[in-house]
Amino acid sequence: MEHIKQNFSIKDLEHLSGIKAHTIRIWEKRYDILNPERTDTNIRTYNGENLQKLLNISFLNSHGYKISRISKMEDDEINKLVRRISASSSEENRAKNAFKLAMMNFDDRLFEKTYNKLREKRNFREVFHDVFIPLLDEIGLLWQTDTIKPIHEHFIIELIKQKIYLNIADLRTELKTGEDPELYVLFLPENEIHDIGILYLNFELLNAGKNAIYLGPSLPLDNMDYLMKIHKNLVFVSYLTISPVNTDIQEFIDDFQEKLCVEKDHQLLLFGQRTKEIEQSTLKPNIKIPVSVIDFINTL
Repeated sequence: MEHIKQNFSIKDLEHLSGIKAHTIRIWEKRYDILNPERTDTNIRTYNGENLQKLLNISFLNSHGYKISRISKMEDDEINKLVRRISASSSEENRAKNAFKLAMMNFDDRLFEKTYNKLREKRNFREVFHDVFIPLLDEIGLLWQTDTIKPIHEHFIIELIKQKIYLNIADLRTELKTGEDPELYVLFLPENEIHDIGILYLNFELLNAGKNAIYLGPSLPLDNMDYLMKIHKNLVFVSYLTISPVNTDIQEFIDDFQEKLCVEKDHQLLLFGQRTKEIEQSTLKPNIKIPVSVIDFINTL
């Protein structure tokens, strides 16, 4: 697949590669490692090939190769050396770089190739924790520094979500439950649309042998009446991310108590960044905030 050409600033390269802009300039001047174009106002701009080469140089540099040595190598030699080292060492950084390149170039084939290679040696849980979570953290920083746009973030997140759905589907074919089992009900409150965290939590619950359903983002609590008429043994689970900021968490908790806990104090488990805003000492016993997803799964 031919890469979609994009122009990057030196700051973009700094955020994507982890190499300081000052260092990149020195390397350019001293070793001629990149060939940026310049605007009419003499500002450097870099294309996708420059980015890929810098990511490879960063990888080799982090594995003990001095820039003076790398600069004397042909591009093919650099690529072969990177492949050889990555084959015999941890693949996390190499995979993250490949996923970032796939994101910047909207290259779903590169994403698929990188993911499949990871799955040859790791299960999905390991791929998610070792590669996808650090990748998502880096993407968040790239978005905040305006290195990437929402379209890039949406592209890579939707691809990751597809993998979560596929693994959930695989688990569902194996799931065996007893009569009237405890049912975990996963949902996002109204105005909350960031669902990758709760989708993964759904996978973890099923992987632990629990019965769980996900009802989607921005769900009105009034709709739960239909579910509560059919299932009695329910545990509700929700995930609160950084945005949208107009969601009042305490109002959501009060609404939950008022609408869903009339006959029984159903348990509500809350995850996500915004749970840090909650004063836990004020919560009723049925509202719980686990330390982390992993800590919660380990207690099941």
